[in-house]
Amino acid sequence: MAPSSTIRAVDAVARRLYAEGCRYAFGMPGGEVLTLVDALEDAGIRFILAKHENAAAFMAEGAYHRTGAPGILVATVGPGALNGVNAVANAHQDRVPMIVLAGAVDADEAQTYTHQVLDQQAVFRPITKASFSLVPGAAHVIADKAVAIATEGRPGPVHIDVPITVADAQVPAEAPARRVKASPVAPSGTDLETARSWLAQARRPVMVVGLDAMVEGAEAAIANFAETYNVPVVTTYKAKGLLPEDHALALGGAGLSPLADRHLLPLIEMADLILCVGYDPIEMRVGWRDIWDPMVQRVIDITAEPNHHYMHQSSLNSIADCAASLQAISDGIAPQETWAQGEIAATKAALAQAFPKDDAWGPAAVMDTCRRVLPRDTLATVDSGAHRILLSQMWECYAPRGLTQSTALCTMGCAIPLAMGTKLADPDRPVIGFCGDAGFLMVAGELSTAAELGLKPIILVFVDASLSLIELKQRSRQMKNRGVDFAKHDFAAMGVAFGGAGHTVTSRDELEQALKTAMTADTFTVIAAVIERGAYDGRL
Repeated sequence: MAPSSTIRAVDAVARRLYAEGCRYAFGMPGGEVLTLVDALEDAGIRFILAKHENAAAFMAEGAYHRTGAPGILVATVGPGALNGVNAVANAHQDRVPMIVLAGAVDADEAQTYTHQVLDQQAVFRPITKASFSLVPGAAHVIADKAVAIATEGRPGPVHIDVPITVADAQVPAEAPARRVKASPVAPSGTDLETARSWLAQARRPVMVVGLDAMVEGAEAAIANFAETYNVPVVTTYKAKGLLPEDHALALGGAGLSPLADRHLLPLIEMADLILCVGYDPIEMRVGWRDIWDPMVQRVIDITAEPNHHYMHQSSLNSIADCAASLQAISDGIAPQETWAQGEIAATKAALAQAFPKDDAWGPAAVMDTCRRVLPRDTLATVDSGAHRILLSQMWECYAPRGLTQSTALCTMGCAIPLAMGTKLADPDRPVIGFCGDAGFLMVAGELSTAAELGLKPIILVFVDASLSLIELKQRSRQMKNRGVDFAKHDFAAMGVAFGGAGHTVTSRDELEQALKTAMTADTFTVIAAVIERGAYDGRL
């Protein structure tokens, strides 16, 4: 075969990822992945040098949410690959398609060489949908399989070990035929007729909407169904915005705030038909375990995969496309009067009253000011902590993926890299990352990456020098204050030190001015919002 008709094995992988729409890869190189980085760049995929692989994977997720193409994490052998484990596990639980490309020692070399050698596939198999070791004869097939597995059904990460000599091995330039994506399916037969009859009889229907619906782009179908049959919509945190949250039928996110659940669960208990549309309870907490009895209430579950979690059960199960299923169930069914006593509006009003926006200062005032000052199309990210629970109730989303967070694994320190990946892939939209002070300290070094890339997100830090959520739990159990407090730091100065702008604020007026200044700044901005300890008491 002539040299012109062959390419490197890693070129086959890179070209397949480019064809899928990937334009960015994130990570840290080592000698074992230099050929891989070269191939990605040659294919048109820009390699972004991060400061830590864990942050790199969250940047990759941020980019995915804006482009729809799988995120790419590049990690060198041993410690590089292991540094990314947390974020890869997060991608698996949060249903994020990601290709994890890890350098690896050649198999024959590993028999007599032990430095940095470990079974990386054994590490990644439990936290990915699949794990491969690249071999030259199947380079094209493995690349196509990885994309298909990562993106079809419930999305998730796929790991590929790339041995050093395999990366350079020559393979045919022409790829075999790619897998054709499956068509969406809807329920049929007796179950469909049952579902249709239940909808016709329902007078108190509710929709609980989750990740599968967001992944499938079912927002138009959900809005049409909800408006046609006057159905209130409750979402998981990750699915916020599938129905604009200023819509009269949108009841916001649920599952982590007991205060919100106090108003949402009674409505669900009153329902005579519950439609779980792409609802994956991996985001929910114990308060949502078995909240309905499918022997008493009619529950229809429409999901991408069978219910093997057993957190709840349903009366009818459909492994089907969300939009196609809603269309099939509703086809020809005339709308009836539902929720005739005004229960939807009353619940929405009660939620608004439970999370007031009129505080003079504190976390709620910070969130309200940001939502009021920043444009409607602002994209937000948030890391884990008490601030995330409150923000997920108070930050209104008007489109899917308007608030990105680690919802299933609840990882700290993700807001900054998520905001960076989001801004990189969608530079014309305002982006704000909401951080706890502890989460900020975990990943502060990535601000240097933001400066190097010329990214301009706003990073807002809630400063109370405590692990607020854990401290709150500690007090609720009458325990002593131990292991949750740390020193206050000058976060605004850190922003400046890493090449950005910095502001410290202690009032609504100061915050508003800082936000307005940040929106026209030529670099990223860190805004440190100083709040009192215990400011979340009674708010969650």
